[in-house]
Amino acid sequence: MTYTHLSTDELVIIESYFHQNASVSKISEQIGRARQTVHNVVTFLKDGHTALDFYKRYKANKQRCGRKQTVLSNDQRAYVAEKVAQGWTPDVIVGRREQPINCSSRTLYRMFKRKDFDVSTLPMKGKRKPNGHKERRGRQAFRRKLSDRKTDYPAFKEEFGHLEGDTIVGIHHKSAVVTLVERLSKVIITLKPEGRTAKDIETVINAWFHQIPRNVFKSITFDCGKEFSNWQSMSNRNDIDIYFADPGTPSQRGLNEHSNGLLRKDGLPKHMDFNTVDQRMVASVASKRNHIPRKSLNYQTPLEAFMSYMDVGRLFSLF
Repeated sequence: MTYTHLSTDELVIIESYFHQNASVSKISEQIGRARQTVHNVVTFLKDGHTALDFYKRYKANKQRCGRKQTVLSNDQRAYVAEKVAQGWTPDVIVGRREQPINCSSRTLYRMFKRKDFDVSTLPMKGKRKPNGHKERRGRQAFRRKLSDRKTDYPAFKEEFGHLEGDTIVGIHHKSAVVTLVERLSKVIITLKPEGRTAKDIETVINAWFHQIPRNVFKSITFDCGKEFSNWQSMSNRNDIDIYFADPGTPSQRGLNEHSNGLLRKDGLPKHMDFNTVDQRMVASVASKRNHIPRKSLNYQTPLEAFMSYMDVGRLFSLF
């Protein structure tokens, strides 16, 4: 039988029997408690205290029970603060093991919850759109669907070289940055077009493909935005298959959507005018994220994972 502490009702009953000069045995029999338990209360009452005093002492002792709160050393706290400022998450800080941390990732998350560290750099939580939201954009008359991709690439989930693509838009929807993410390595590529028209997007993507080795990438999966309406000419010119996710289903390009959120937080916010920045700046934001270890990559950085699939000499022409 599981032992439970005395309730306030039981303490009041014991105190009442005590004032009637009842014996410990009788009291324990009446309330169904061990005689030692009752004896402890009676002894406390004999010293001139009350049942309320006993309960207050019990609550004070109870607060000192349990596991003591983990405290990190000053060196460890400085290391965590430094990595958090670089965009590392608690599980990566612990799992990467660059420096020993005397706690688990769950404990470190609890420290963030207690606001021992800056929580603004943690990944976003919650839904971006309410339940029942229906997407009304991106209804192209003809496009290659994900069912075509499944037929063309049966081993799509295990193959290297498949990209997910999108654009992130600046203030007043007057500027944009093209984002591409390789699915296996999760490496992010950012491209700065002159504008956000379909021709601008086509031009910057063609220029990027012209700089990298041919046939490194096999396919791109875009959303159904009008900025990708020139996909056929891009596909033919660069010898790459282009597919489109279904309208209103960002989960079909979940990695790209998540990466866009990280880029927004790292230096490409919605209120920025991307017409005032250049390719070097947007590439530096992606580079920062590509150098942060990921738990899903066994605590490798995306660049380290990418290098495991590529010849090292090819990397410099890609980013």
